[in-house]
Amino acid sequence: MARSDNTNDWRERYAPTIEVFESLAIEAYGNLPDEFRSLTGNLIIEISDFPTDDVFEDMALETPFDLLGLFEGRGLTERFTVETGEMPNRITLYRRPILDYWAENEETLGDIVSHVLIHEIGHHFGLSDDDIERVEASAEEASR
Repeated sequence: MARSDNTNDWRERYAPTIEVFESLAIEAYGNLPDEFRSLTGNLIIEISDFPTDDVFEDMALETPFDLLGLFEGRGLTERFTVETGEMPNRITLYRRPILDYWAENEETLGDIVSHVLIHEIGHHFGLSDDDIERVEASAEEASR
């Protein structure tokens, strides 16, 4: 007797695209507390499939799946003077490593994207892990 999957129609689904990830990141960013979000300034959030070769080498990664996100720039605690020609801070979320992590864990994709984004923004602020956990808890409450 043939069996069928009645849980969902996964047969017709594809892996989330970069555009879907961008939407998840925008939603996660929008759920951050206003006072936290307002301090991020001109922070750029990008989505990429994998780290660049330069990032791969600089971070001494073993595989391109080792990094879920990256903050690049100078954190607020390091910005005592404005330097001309300085680029805005940037966070990159890596789609394929996040999908790999998602497949191996019991978390929703949206929660993982939100966690990685908040963690990387935490680097922008120079926050401790405890501070980052409090911000994540606040963002989770706002998304409910």
